[in-house]
Formats: sequence, structure tokens, C-alpha cells
Amino acid sequence: MTHTITYKFRVKDASCHKNLEKMAGSVNLVWNYCNETSAFAWKRDNRFLSGFDLNYLTAGSAKDLGLSSQTIQSIGETHAKNRSQFKMKKLKWRSAKKSLGWIPFKRQDIRIENDNVVYRKKRFRIWKSRDLPGKIRTGCFVQDARRRWYVCFVCDAPDVEQTKTGTSIGIDLGFKTQITCSDGIKYERENLTRHYEKKLAIAQRANQKRRVRNIHARIKNKRADFNHKASTEIAKRHESITVGNVSSKAMIKRGKGWAKSATDSGWFQFKEMLRYKASRHGVFFSEVNEAWSTVTCSDCGSRTGPSGLGALGVRVWNCSNCGSSHDRDVNAAMNIKHLGQGIDLCSGISTI
Repeated sequence: MTHTITYKFRVKDASCHKNLEKMAGSVNLVWNYCNETSAFAWKRDNRFLSGFDLNYLTAGSAKDLGLSSQTIQSIGETHAKNRSQFKMKKLKWRSAKKSLGWIPFKRQDIRIENDNVVYRKKRFRIWKSRDLPGKIRTGCFVQDARRRWYVCFVCDAPDVEQTKTGTSIGIDLGFKTQITCSDGIKYERENLTRHYEKKLAIAQRANQKRRVRNIHARIKNKRADFNHKASTEIAKRHESITVGNVSSKAMIKRGKGWAKSATDSGWFQFKEMLRYKASRHGVFFSEVNEAWSTVTCSDCGSRTGPSGLGALGVRVWNCSNCGSSHDRDVNAAMNIKHLGQGIDLCSGISTI
């Protein structure tokens, strides 16, 4: 069995950035043409243009724009897919100032020679930290917030053989402790947003835009590094993983001063990483509704736990029905595990 996985490498030579930025400008031009033409077709004919239609309209422009014909096709196909996915008549315009660089390509557009990527007879040196696991499907050159260029390859990769441990786990996601597992293991890191907020405020008041971008990039990279390491370790240790459906957006809407903590949590990113790593390792992954998981005793099913905003500081509690003592987060993770196994929290009866 195989699956797709994306590998990302940084482009070495700063001298190559001008070529990439020029091509990214051409990509923006094609994107905006697709955007305008598609919106006009909707207004006139009350129909959306497909990727095939956009490819027909942009055919023959590759040479003048300094791009490959496959790249032009990828832009039209991506535009049609995104417009359909988000159900919008018109997508956002792309510009050099407000949009990060993006140059899609297909397998036949590029050639890899040692640490060089060759695209349209132009060589781009990369830090090739590892070999690609299989055949390249598609890819793109992308730019990050610090205007650094990277090349991404979407490759076919064989599934990793999973060691049969026979264990199941539930995961509770939170603010104070980011990841709590039902076996009692916890993964914690500092609140990165609060840690860097003073430095960020100083840079913003001084209008140091480059410094602001660097701080945001550092926060993003540290959060991703933590999520990568934690999700990989969990996926390798268990055969079945269940996680609660907690949402950062929902927490932000509820207010109560949780916006910074919810934004910093990175729950969505962690769940997506865990989802694809579980698939790669042959691990069963599910996401369940975690309602009442915090206040329900994982031993007897009684809802005797501390509830309400005023009780958020209570981290350990005793069940008044059976007398069991619970760590708040571990108990919630145990209940999430039970839900993943199809066990009703109150009755203890399997619903599968």
C-alpha cells in the first residue's frame, strides 16, 4: 500500500530568488485572469468555468509568461477547485505585495540532479536533507512570510509497517496542557504567543516589519515542531487513536479572554498531522464529540465533576458517587477513549 506525502526543501541561492519572483508574478497574472474571466462567465451565463475551460482560454501563453504549459494548467485547475470548494463566485486577487509567491508544477516539468532542481532549464540549488521516498506526482515553489523560497514535492510513499501494540488511546486537547493522553502521558509547551508578545509589541510600535515577520515565523515553526514530534510519537505507540472535536474557532467566538490561548493551541494542525500519520502507520483514527467528557466520571459514568467557568481551575476532583479521584484532563481523555470504542459515557453500554 502507498500514500502521498509532501517533502519540503529550502532553496539555497538568493540569486535564484529574482527568477522565482518573476515567475511568481506571471502566476499571479494568470490567476487574476482566471478569477476575472470566471466571474464574468458567472455574471453573463450563470455558470462556473471548469478547469478544462480555463486551460483552453490560457493555452499558448506559457512561452510569453516564462512558465511551462503544465504550470499554466495547474493554476487554472487549482482556481476552479478552490472556487468550487469554497462556493465563491470570485476568489481573492493575487499581488506581489500581499500574496506569497507560488509556482505550481507537474512531474514532467522538473528534473532533480543531486541537490539541484531544474525547471525550464533553470537550476535551483536546495538543501536536500533526505531522499524522496518514491515517484513525484506534483509540486510547487512556495514562499514563506520571510520571503524565503522552498520547493515542495508530493510523492508516493509506501506505508510504514506498524508494530502491533494492541493499545488504544484517547486524547484531550487543552490550553494549560496542550495534549493529554488517557494513559497519563502529557505533552506540554509554553504559550508561544504570550512568550513573544512583548518583543512583538516593541517591533510593531517601531514599525519593524521584517522583525515582526521573523517573530511570527519563529512562533509558527516552534508550534509546528512541537506538533510534529508529539503526533509522530503517539502514532507510533498505538493501534487506535481517538481525539475530541474541540475547535479553536469555537473557543475564540465564546470569548472570555481565551482568544490568545485558543490561537496558540494549534489544535487543528495537530489533529491533521495525527490524522495523516495514523493513516501512514496503519493506525485507526477517529474524532468524536467530547461533550460532557470533562464532568463525567470515567469509572462510573456519573456527571459529578466540576462544571462551569468558575471551576476551570480545579485540576483534580473526586467523584461523589463512587469516590474515584481524577486528574481533570486524564479523565476527559479516558472518556474520549470510551467514546471512540463506542461506549456510552453514562450507561457504560457499547453503542457499536
